Amino acid sequence: MGFLGFLLLGLIAGAIAKALIPGEQPGGWLATLILGVIGAMVGGWLGGLIFDVDVMDKFWSLSSWVMAIVGSVVVLLIWGALTGRKR
Repeated sequence: MGFLGFLLLGLIAGAIAKALIPGEQPGGWLATLILGVIGAMVGGWLGGLIFDVDVMDKFWSLSSWVMAIVGSVVVLLIWGALTGRKR
C-alpha cells in the first residue's frame, strides 16, 4: 500500500472510529487523520502480532480495514482517557 493509500485508509478509519464511539469527540479532520493513521499503525502491528500476517499489505483487504478501524478505536479511547475534561 502506498503512502497516499495509507493516509486515505487512516482518514476513513479515524472517521469510522469517531462515529462508533458515543459522545462528542474532539478534533477536526486533521485530528481524525492523525488518529486514523496512528490507529492503522497500531491495528497493523496488533494484527501482525496476533494473527502473524501483514494486514497492511493491500488497500482493499477486509483485514486491513478491520484492523485499522479497531486500532483507531483503541487510540481514540486512549486519547479520550488522557485528554478527558475535568469536571
